[in-house]
Amino acid sequence: MERGGSNSSRALFPKGPSFSLSDFSSKDFIVRDFVDSLAETAVPHNRRSGPSNNAFDPKPLIRTFENALSQLSTLSEELQVKESELLSQVRRAEIQHDQTLDTLGRKLDQSMAQFEALDLTLNNPGSSNDNFGSNGMSNGNGRSDAGGNIAVQIGEKLEELDRKRRKAQDANFLIQCWLEVSDSGQLTSLEEIQKQGGAENKIRCAVIARQLMRISQRLDPISWGQQPNGFRGNGITNGVTGANRKHNTREVLEKFSELLEQDLLKQFNNSYRRQNFDDMMECAKVLHDFNGGASVIATFVNQHQFFIDRDQLITDEVTTDGETWDQLADPDSDPPGVEPSLQSLIDEVKIVMQEESFIIKRAFPFYEKVLIKFIQRVFQQSIQQRLEMVLDKATTISSLAFLRCLHASRSYIGALVEDLKTHGLTEHPEPCSSQIAQALDQQLEELFVPYLVGNSYIDREKKSLEEMYNSLLFKFTLYHSRRKKTPTGFMASLAQQGTQLLATAKDAYMERLDSSDLTPTQKRMMLRVAGLQDNSSNKNDIEVSEEHGIISVAYAKRMIGWLAESVRRALELGSASETPKDVNILLNLLLTSMGQVYVETALDAALDAAQSQENVKNEPDLSYLPNVRPAVTITNLMSRFITTVLIRLAESNTTVRRSMEAQTKMAIEATEKKTNAVMKSTMDVAVNWVTRILNQQKKLDFRPKDDDLEVLVDSLQTPTCLAICTFLSSKVAALAAQAIDGHNLEMFSSELALSVHRLLFEHFKKFPVNATGGLMVTKDIAKYVSTMKEWPLTKEVEQIVELLTEVGYLFIIGPEALRERSRNLAATGPGGGGGGAGAGTKLGKADFKAFVQKREDASTVGIQSVLAGL
Repeated sequence: MERGGSNSSRALFPKGPSFSLSDFSSKDFIVRDFVDSLAETAVPHNRRSGPSNNAFDPKPLIRTFENALSQLSTLSEELQVKESELLSQVRRAEIQHDQTLDTLGRKLDQSMAQFEALDLTLNNPGSSNDNFGSNGMSNGNGRSDAGGNIAVQIGEKLEELDRKRRKAQDANFLIQCWLEVSDSGQLTSLEEIQKQGGAENKIRCAVIARQLMRISQRLDPISWGQQPNGFRGNGITNGVTGANRKHNTREVLEKFSELLEQDLLKQFNNSYRRQNFDDMMECAKVLHDFNGGASVIATFVNQHQFFIDRDQLITDEVTTDGETWDQLADPDSDPPGVEPSLQSLIDEVKIVMQEESFIIKRAFPFYEKVLIKFIQRVFQQSIQQRLEMVLDKATTISSLAFLRCLHASRSYIGALVEDLKTHGLTEHPEPCSSQIAQALDQQLEELFVPYLVGNSYIDREKKSLEEMYNSLLFKFTLYHSRRKKTPTGFMASLAQQGTQLLATAKDAYMERLDSSDLTPTQKRMMLRVAGLQDNSSNKNDIEVSEEHGIISVAYAKRMIGWLAESVRRALELGSASETPKDVNILLNLLLTSMGQVYVETALDAALDAAQSQENVKNEPDLSYLPNVRPAVTITNLMSRFITTVLIRLAESNTTVRRSMEAQTKMAIEATEKKTNAVMKSTMDVAVNWVTRILNQQKKLDFRPKDDDLEVLVDSLQTPTCLAICTFLSSKVAALAAQAIDGHNLEMFSSELALSVHRLLFEHFKKFPVNATGGLMVTKDIAKYVSTMKEWPLTKEVEQIVELLTEVGYLFIIGPEALRERSRNLAATGPGGGGGGAGAGTKLGKADFKAFVQKREDASTVGIQSVLAGL
């Protein structure tokens, strides 16, 4: 039994798997998988596929896990043994590493000590030889290194002795020269060196001469006009002897220095011709030490071929052809640009400056100073003289020609300065230095200061614009100054102000024409712009027509174009800080000339024409209305130009900008008020004339007799209706459309339609109407309505106008239809409510009754019953 049980136990519970450390050292090892494999090996194969209802038996798992734990315990012991061995090896390695570091440290300290000993030996060979030898190095090597160091020191001492020797020789020679000049008044030794020639000898002569000058000031003060001041209290001089000399050392030295300077300058010029820049550099250095370099700079600049050639040409007159000058003086033509002779000079200056800057940098050690002198000479002599000649010639042409020449010259010379800055001159190809750029800017500014100082420039611009504006508007102002004016009330004071402005502008033009300083070209241009002949300068002989009094958009565009050109010149010529003030001055001129003298005068004339016809007996003449449209257009152009150009340029000065905005607003409002006054007066003229024609309606026009039936059938409307509709459509509406447009025309037409509607509404309450006359009423009303509906009306006004059609039906429909219409009546209607634009669109009871009572059959029972039912 026991054996059988033992065999059965081995069969049921086999021994578990064996494993080693390598199984756990893999990176893919997972504990969960390891335990699962142990569990799978614990279950025998014959039980894995058995029925699922067998009871769980833990014994195979326990045996397998116990076997695994025993093996893991064995592996753990092996690991501990290996870990102990590794720890002992690490400790031995650390001890060896520390020993190695100590050894290397001692060797490094020894090397540093040897280096320090070597350094001391090199610096103090005599004192460190023994120490150096005791540090382990041979005495032979130390003596060799020390000997090399001693040789270097000996060489340095020899050089120092040589310098002292030369210094002593120079001092000896200097004393010898001083004794010669003080005793004999000659410089024989120095002259011999000078005669030897060569740049070095001349430089040496210059240095010695400068030193002798200082000695002379010290030892020979009498020759310098001073009293000896070196005496001590005991009568011994302070090193100053020989007060009474036979020769004036100062004169001798100055004469020699002058000859030497001339010789150096001659040598500099010869080198310049041979393009020997090194020799030029040496001469320039000596002369710079000699007298600050003023003489060599003056020689280089004054004898430059550019100035010699230009001095011969500077007397040439400005030879621009007459056509170009006429183009400059003509405000309607584009400026031709810079004057040709000035342009040629500036182009040549650009080339010369770029070429000479290369030479200056190679020939002068202080090249920036020389270049600045060269720039000053070019601008102050050549360019300035030619510029003055051109501007003087332009002044004899006209003020506009002068301004255009000034602007073109400033722009072209400014472009020259910018090109030179970009080129770099002596710093080419890099931009020029700040010092040179400042010199160029300064010369450019100084050229135009006489013409731009203070308010002189902007005053010239203003005067030129005034002359052109007065010339262009002369016939306009002359026509309106002769026109009879009939305003009354408040408008009379405004018209009086306009009259004063007209008189001022007209008189200013005539005075300018008669001025003695007016050039022939400018007078010719002023007459051409004004459209006058030279023989018609007497204002009483000048004939003007009605066309000259009509405002023109083309004239306004010319005026704005002239002003825009002036603004451009002011921006480019003036300073940024003065721009707001300048544009403010130009704004005042624009508001006065275009706003008041031109636009408001035209509106005043239209208002006078309208007011003079408010109570006329003949059909009014509304031909003045088309003048309103260009006045409004010009005002819009002026306002847009002011807003987009002038006011924007004044944004940097808040005070000036606000003042300009206020002035502009006042001017625009004044124009709008006068425009509104013209349209309101026109409406009064139209309404008064319609009223006058309606009053001419005959009492029996709507109660014709039977004999007149044939005539009435042929005629569509009454003569009164035809006259009113013709007047309103062909005169008022047509001319109003030429005067205003858009919303303004709609408002004017609507107000006129309401006024005519009120007149007609009351008009048809005055006339008795029979059955045939009712047809005439409907025809007249239909004509009135169709005429007014052709105008651009608002929807509300169209509905009110349509109400007239309902009135016409009241005279032709029967009692039953009247009763039906009476049911839709309003409490008050257009007649009772004032007939305003806000009046209702339904007929009121009172108006209904008034119209029906004018029917011939109003006394019948049917009509009376309808009226009684109200």
